[in-house]
This record gives sequence, C-alpha cells and structure tokens, in this order.
Amino acid sequence: MSEAGPSFGPSTRSNIDPFRVMQVLAAAEARRASGDAVFALTAGQPATRAPKPAIDAVHRALDEQVLGYTQAPGLPELRAGIAALYCDRYGLDVDPDAVYLTTGSSSGFILAFLSAFDTGDRVAMARPGYPAYRNALTAFGCELVEFACGPETRFQPTVAMLQQYADDGIDLDGLVLASPANPTGSMLPPAEVDAIARYCGRNGIRLISDEIYHGITYGTVQQACSWASDRTGFVVNSFSKYHSMTGWRIGWLLVPDDLRDRVDALAGNLTICPPAVSQVAALGALQATAECDAHVVRYAANRELLLDGLTAIGIDKVAPPDGAFYLYADISALTPDSSIWAAELLAATGVAVVPGLDFDLTDGHRFIRMCFAGDEAEIRGALAGLRAFVSD
Repeated sequence: MSEAGPSFGPSTRSNIDPFRVMQVLAAAEARRASGDAVFALTAGQPATRAPKPAIDAVHRALDEQVLGYTQAPGLPELRAGIAALYCDRYGLDVDPDAVYLTTGSSSGFILAFLSAFDTGDRVAMARPGYPAYRNALTAFGCELVEFACGPETRFQPTVAMLQQYADDGIDLDGLVLASPANPTGSMLPPAEVDAIARYCGRNGIRLISDEIYHGITYGTVQQACSWASDRTGFVVNSFSKYHSMTGWRIGWLLVPDDLRDRVDALAGNLTICPPAVSQVAALGALQATAECDAHVVRYAANRELLLDGLTAIGIDKVAPPDGAFYLYADISALTPDSSIWAAELLAATGVAVVPGLDFDLTDGHRFIRMCFAGDEAEIRGALAGLRAFVSD
C-alpha cells in the first residue's frame, strides 16, 4: 500500500452514458425556479394524477393494513387482475403465475436481462431507441447490436434485419422490441409483431417485448401483444404510462416458463418485492379504464395540435406517432446539432425539448423528441415559443 493510501476507482461496467433527458429536466426546473416561464415537452410522463380508484385504495390500505413485504412476484390478487387484463384487452389466456410484479418497468428489464443473457451475449435493438436498454445491457456486459431504423421501416426492426445477421453468420441471443416505441411513437402492425415473435422463437433469440405504452394508441395501427404469437420471450409492461403512475414505480413482466424460477430468485434477492403501497394502488388502477381512456383522448388532441403546429413552422419530418405520446422530429434543416439548438431554445423561450442524442448516438444530432402528455395550454405555449425561435 502506498503512503497516499489505497487507490479506488469506478467499475468498468459502470462506464455508461448518462440519461441526458434528466439533464434537460434539471435545466428546465432551474429556469422555472428562477421565475421564468417553462413549456416542458421533456419528461415522458402524463401530467395527470394516478386514477381515483388507485388513490382511494391507498387511503383505505393506509388506514387498515400494515403494508409489509409481499411475495416476491407480487400480490396474488394483482397478478390475477393483470392476467385478466390480457383476456379483456387481447383475448389471451395468461396464467397468473406467469405474471411478476416489478419496481417499475425498469426493474422488469433488469430482471429479464439478468435471467436471459450472459456476459458477451449479443442483444439487438432499434436505433433510435430508449437509451436505458442500451446502457443496462452494456453494464451487464452484453454486446449490443443496433439496427439503424428509419422511415422506410417506420423506425422499427424487421425480420429481414434479423435474417441478414443470420445470413452473415452472426448469432443473436436477444432482441428488444418496443411497439409503441420511445422516442418515435411508431408501432408495428400485428402481422409484423407476429412474424418477429415467431422468428425469434424458432431461432433461439430471446425476445424482450416492451409494451408499456399499450393502451395509448391513436387508431393508425392496432396494438398486438407478442405473447399472442410466441411465449419464449418476455413481455414488459407498467402502470406508469396508461395509468398515469410513473412515480409509483410499479410494473410487471410476463415471464416464459423456463425462466420463472430464475426471475423469482433474482427478484427476491435484488428487491425482495415491489412496494406494497404501489401494488395496492395498481389494484385500484385496474378498475379505472374509463378514466385512463379519457386521458388518451386528450393526448390525441394534443398530438394533432402539435403535429399541425410543427408543420406550419416547417418542422414536418416526423416519425409516425401511432402510439405513446411523443413526436420525434428531424430538425437537420434548422441546425447541425440538436443539443446546442435545444439548449438555445430553452434559454431564449423556455421551451424544453429532448435532443435526439439520448436515443441515437449516430444520427441523434439531427432530431429532437417532444412529449405531448401535458395540457393544451403547455402545447400552445411551446408552439408559440418554437414559432418565434425558428422565425428569428
């Protein structure tokens, strides 16, 4: 040991990119704290509270229950309620024992990745795509394969892309698929979800199907659950988006038969169980379909307002927003660097958008993501600021 003492340093696995949207949020909040106006099209979360039945259920539980640990996979009645949701929404028969509650979908991805993939496994995803997929897989030592996806495939991967890797002699161990996707809002038609799920099942590629935006769609493409076609992969879902419960941190997995014991052991050791109070809230939220559907009607109106407003100011290259609550827009005609442009936009107008570099390290400098889950006044204020900024 040297006289200066022991040497410490970070792990190699922790050397991952930051989630840049959080930096934009911090800058926007600093501006708001100084008393300046902010029109936030940043965080991917609804502006509404949790559904009333969820809040009522929590009030009752706080008065009447201890709210201690639950079983590692979650409350049996909540698992049964989620299984019933698949029957109601998709006509699928799902065993409640296949449903595992998680601490948000983020915990679900961690459990899926840890149980399915070893260090060095090749896992594919679309580019652009949600950065936490890329960064978590990198931290776990997986080799990331990114499919460059653009307008020609609706910003989604295809069976042809998977087959091309096989033809080149490259074996894939996994695929992360998101429909609706973040940041694009694009969706795969049911026939394409079916084709990808079946291809993965036949070829030993573990599918991780991110379905957390199901329920938030706009009639352009029908939503489809991957388990309708093949059950060798995972389905990831959450109460965060459709049910307006981001901060409650409660999600779920549909787990393939061969990995249930592994997921159960990992969940029990890593988190013990999801928060009991959030599970109680989730039980209530399952009864709030009408309330949640009303939010989707508002998102649809905001979507049209933002699309029309952007087109009017010349920002008309937008990924197809079939679902979720994002617009992913190409602004390369306005700037060579969307990060600098977004920072200048916020400073000049208070309009906060997310640079595309979070979602695409190669071409993201051309894009911005805008969330339209807020209220109409915020969308109109953002459009006014954008119009003034672009016209200067």
